[in-house]
Amino acid sequence: MAETSARPWTRPYDWAEVVLGVVAVLTPLWMETNTAAMWTLIVLGALVALDGLASLAMPGMVYGEGIQIVLGVLLFISPWVMGYAEMTGAAWTSWIIGVLTVVAGAIALPMANAAHGRTAGQH
Repeated sequence: MAETSARPWTRPYDWAEVVLGVVAVLTPLWMETNTAAMWTLIVLGALVALDGLASLAMPGMVYGEGIQIVLGVLLFISPWVMGYAEMTGAAWTSWIIGVLTVVAGAIALPMANAAHGRTAGQH
């Protein structure tokens, strides 16, 4: 895994982040939402997917994994903060995708650190 973690577009946890973000963005299509839930899922989902793509393109970008963790936490707390915790489907989607995003970011963080360490001397 150490070999592939330094090559762009090969890290599975970053691909997982992209998929999680896309699922969050598309959730309002099949799940009942209000305006706050819809825009929260779309905006945070898009940010998760875009950051996952950035991490895929630049494997040594350590702060990208930290951003993923923060976005996952924001997604997890958003049903309470944005007032859609009573919307079971949208709330559970936020909670599950939020936790999975935090886990994927935390698992990818050591790989990003290793890739950054290998590329740091090449500047």
